[in-house]
Amino acid sequence: MTDVVRSASYIAATVAELRRHSSADKAAGFVSQRALFPRRGRIELDGERLVLSDWSDGDDLTLSPAAIVSLRREFTSLYGRFMGGLLNAGKPLIMETTTAGEIYILIDRREISEFTNNRRWEAAIAAWQAEAAK
Repeated sequence: MTDVVRSASYIAATVAELRRHSSADKAAGFVSQRALFPRRGRIELDGERLVLSDWSDGDDLTLSPAAIVSLRREFTSLYGRFMGGLLNAGKPLIMETTTAGEIYILIDRREISEFTNNRRWEAAIAAWQAEAAK
């Protein structure tokens, strides 16, 4: 097993989970984003894999570099600017994966300021994928 290079807390949701939210859920999301993101745990990146702990029923979601089809940070109709903050730092990290579909992640999100470490994680994951492709 490879040593963990990067580790943090996360909250996340699949696209299907975000689409199911009612108006009441979205209103609760203005108070706390945790209302919109039912999955939470630790995200860890090492030389071989990206792991989202406690993804489903206590099981981890483990992704290889090839399992991440696309990676971006942006506000979308599912998670927009007014729910995610007004600054670039509040954009969700969106990963399209071969195993879990498209997922929205907020890494080390600060509740009051709505800042995340998503920008750094996006760069680290992209570099990890590039290194694996060599």
